Amino acid sequence: MKIEQIYTGCLAQGAYYIESKGEAVVIDPLREVQPYINRAEKDQAKITYILETHFHADFVSGHLDLAKKTGATIVYGPTAQPGFEAHVASDGEKLQVGDISITVIHTPGHTMESSCFLLTDEQGKAHALFTGDTLFIGDVGRPDLAQKVIAELTQEKLASHLYDSLRDKIMPLSDDIIVYPAHGAGSACGKNMSAETSDTLGNQKRTNYALQPMERQEFIDQVLDGLMPPPTYFPENVLMNIKGYESIDQVLLQGMQPLTPEEFEATANDIDALILDTRDPQEFAKGFVPNAINIGIDGSFAPWVGALIPDIKQPILLITEDGREEEVVTRLARVGYDQSMGYLKGGFEAWQQAGKEVDQIESISVGELATRLTADPNLSILDVRKRSEHYAEHVIAAENIPLDYINERLAEVDKDKTYYVHCAGGYRSMIFISILRARGYRNLIDVQGGFKAIKAAGKFQVSDYVCPSTLL
Repeated sequence: MKIEQIYTGCLAQGAYYIESKGEAVVIDPLREVQPYINRAEKDQAKITYILETHFHADFVSGHLDLAKKTGATIVYGPTAQPGFEAHVASDGEKLQVGDISITVIHTPGHTMESSCFLLTDEQGKAHALFTGDTLFIGDVGRPDLAQKVIAELTQEKLASHLYDSLRDKIMPLSDDIIVYPAHGAGSACGKNMSAETSDTLGNQKRTNYALQPMERQEFIDQVLDGLMPPPTYFPENVLMNIKGYESIDQVLLQGMQPLTPEEFEATANDIDALILDTRDPQEFAKGFVPNAINIGIDGSFAPWVGALIPDIKQPILLITEDGREEEVVTRLARVGYDQSMGYLKGGFEAWQQAGKEVDQIESISVGELATRLTADPNLSILDVRKRSEHYAEHVIAAENIPLDYINERLAEVDKDKTYYVHCAGGYRSMIFISILRARGYRNLIDVQGGFKAIKAAGKFQVSDYVCPSTLL
């Protein structure tokens, strides 16, 4: 028997490959499925089942493409109503895979069809539990997402279901079972997840706040406390996972069209495309195509795309580092942004060489910021980190407009005022400035290195507070 966790850091997502006696199972696959096929071929195994713990909100699963290419059966837990051929298992149903078995355990709460998969090894011993978004390491799945898709559900009803699922279905299982969740720290599917990506169930019973003895209402209150609004793309991803979607092969074919600077410019005008520049923030600042938005591929790329580009069907034209075009198109498709229409052949350098118009963003060191602040103590510093980060520690007198809420709080930024903008390390501040730059805001200056560099410099007055739980 083999169990492999295939973890994707930018989505904080864990897929799983399980093999026994030439038969394989994949749990919660990502959109690009060839790596799973290659893995099975390495073992000379046939993928027989694709197990989905629920209809995911934070990414588009690869279940349809993987089933089409391998002939494997897609399996959901009870109550699921997929818009394609799949096996909807009953609670307690066993699936045989080589010499091992996998039992479907219906655990509604995160969503109504949410299910866990209990693996029993060759000796008949319960070995591992694949918990999806029902149980994380240090947390449980947020119970407010399914209500966005099913109107009659409320987060309180879902939390009540989750209370029963944890106590009636999961906690009675043996302490030595290994818990393998679908997500870790950084995912928006929970609020307090550990950086660890597996643990024993016994340790979770001891340390996970949601598994401690408490009455139903106390559990509901604790689970719902401090939940931030989910990214706007979540409901769209759920519907794609329920109804189906275009093959990743077709999405790649469309997005991988190389465009000359002239073709790129004409296409941008003809289809009203968003220009997405995925280069390093400081490279972007030195020069970029006017009105381009910078979301660097080497940061939390896909989640920020989902949070900041409200229309999932928005046509997108890409500017990337050479050789990373396919990676960018793939990572956009992971979260349902399938309308990549091509990329700038030769990158930004080709745009410059063609003599096209170029824009720049002023980006200064923290030393320069300190000098300017000494000359003018009334300079406006704008902190675009999350509220919890700002409350924990910030430059005195800095304003806080989190990048997460840029569209809702845009009116608070004065077009005629100069702001020195920082985040934690320089990634989010450039996203923030580029979005406002495309909307006509010309007086935003980036602070290189963000708050980490500001604090390390020791030249700024910093204040800290205990962060209210509602801001976590």
